[in-house]
Amino acid sequence: MSKKRVPLAIAVLTACIVAWVSTCSAADRDKVSGEGVITGRVGDTLTIKTSDGPVTVTVSGDTKVQQHVGLGIRKKQMPADVLVPGLKLSFEGVRDEGKIVASSLTFDSDDLALAEVIQAGVAPTAQQAATNQAAITAAKEEITANRQRIDANKTNIDEVAQSTQKRFSEFGEFVEKSEYTVRFATGDYSLSEADKQALAALAKQASTYQKGYLIQVTGFADSVGTAASNEDLSKERAEAVVAYLLQECSIPVGRIVAPGALGETNPAASNESISGRAENRRAEVKLLINKGIAASN
Repeated sequence: MSKKRVPLAIAVLTACIVAWVSTCSAADRDKVSGEGVITGRVGDTLTIKTSDGPVTVTVSGDTKVQQHVGLGIRKKQMPADVLVPGLKLSFEGVRDEGKIVASSLTFDSDDLALAEVIQAGVAPTAQQAATNQAAITAAKEEITANRQRIDANKTNIDEVAQSTQKRFSEFGEFVEKSEYTVRFATGDYSLSEADKQALAALAKQASTYQKGYLIQVTGFADSVGTAASNEDLSKERAEAVVAYLLQECSIPVGRIVAPGALGETNPAASNESISGRAENRRAEVKLLINKGIAASN
């Protein structure tokens, strides 16, 4: 190569390096990450409220939607449908014309559960909002009524709890005749009309066995919230059932084994899904009859 061509080659190489460095730097500057709460969604466009203000994030076919599993080390892929307002998440992506095209969106299962609960109460129209408000008011009234029933029967409920331990030895003399499961909404312990009718039917069936029966009541909760609060909630659910059996169904105190409060232990289904958590918000009511009576029927 001639001496004249050397400076020219060096100049060209230098220009290429400068252009490459400039391109890389621009690409790095365009990368964005952060965390916040989804406040709105239109199609594949999310509005996320962050500590620095709202940002617009676009979900593409290449976006990884992931949920932490276990201790958070592992992640599982989730459908984009779970990206609903109220969900707290972290995001990574590239800024493009004022928007962020997401490469990944990551969240915890507890945050997803909370967002789903929030969405369950969201009404898209004023009419639905009024309907929801009426339902909320009715639920509050039912909770108040339950609390009044529980308070009115507080002495009897305490007596039931104290005598339950003494009767554990008797369980070997009884067999299960029938069972009914009361289902509850999140954070609720009120009884629906259908539940009241079913409990009344179970109480009527029990009365046909005169003194040869026991009714066992056990309350449970899902995994949303703390273990302590869930134990308290499961106790309130069991007490609501006991209060109804005592006050409205005329079941004698000595015939009830309760209240059992097991919180989120012994789940009936997985707490990883909405349907599973709904199964776990329950109170199990069992009619137990004396083996001798059962054998004669």
